[in-house]
Amino acid sequence: MPRELWKGAIQFGLVHIPVSLYPAEQSEELSFTMLDRRDLQPVGYKRYNKATGEEVPYEQIVKGYEYEDGRYVTLEKEDFKRANVEATQTVEIIGFVDAGKVPPYYLEAPYYLAPGKHGDKGYALLREVLERSGKVAIANVVIRTRQHIAMLYPRDNVLLLNTLRYQNELRPADDLDVPKDLKEAKVQPNEIKMAERLIEDMAIDWNPKQFHDTYRDDLMKMIEEKAAGHVREAPRKRAAREAEVIDFAKLLEKSLAARKHGVAANDEEAEERAPRRKGGAEHRRAAAPKTRRKAAAPRSGAHHRRAA
Repeated sequence: MPRELWKGAIQFGLVHIPVSLYPAEQSEELSFTMLDRRDLQPVGYKRYNKATGEEVPYEQIVKGYEYEDGRYVTLEKEDFKRANVEATQTVEIIGFVDAGKVPPYYLEAPYYLAPGKHGDKGYALLREVLERSGKVAIANVVIRTRQHIAMLYPRDNVLLLNTLRYQNELRPADDLDVPKDLKEAKVQPNEIKMAERLIEDMAIDWNPKQFHDTYRDDLMKMIEEKAAGHVREAPRKRAAREAEVIDFAKLLEKSLAARKHGVAANDEEAEERAPRRKGGAEHRRAAAPKTRRKAAAPRSGAHHRRAA
């Protein structure tokens, strides 16, 4: 169980639901130690007083805000709560919107909410009405020293709180040089049809378990090789490719053909691995072309699931 970050309540109208906040993310990044190249000893960092050069014990460090050049206001841990006690202890629901109305690029970091003492009934009630209505709650919440706008939504039996970016935290895309429409990009009707076919053929069901950080695996493998005394040769630098006119129609045709052949080849391999029954060889040979034609046909589009 992750460490509790925050304890307070969800509040909307006169409803008050005691909850605790927990991080939903966990990092699996490789941890590296900074070393002195000359003797491979770990490099340490000291907190020191810039005026005296003396090291400062951790318990003597305080946060300060520079309101004038060289003049600071110091803030203790409790000061951040005193600024607005209610805000630091409340998930204040502002309103409810349809689940699909919040664009994904506003999503920032997920947290779990768990009911506190006497909070089970209100927690279950809010979770259920959000599920039934297809809506999410938009709220204000203070985490550590910063206020966030957040989205509350149910997932299975848990309420999640996802912090959102403020609009002014997203850079405008007005200055990007992008084609205004298909005509300006010189996209042909046959290219659209082939691209749609390729997307349909590549449609999958969303299953997050099938994805993981393969670069981390490759990096760990190289580390193990170096630890065993094997050093890989440095890859050659690739020359930068100049811009060229791309025939998208040909690329799309090749992509579709490659996928069709790949599906057919997989069917043939599965057939070879299957146990052979006496007298069934002729039937399989006769059915094989039909099977390949069927397998080569594009699959139907992905099933759309409602995501909270």
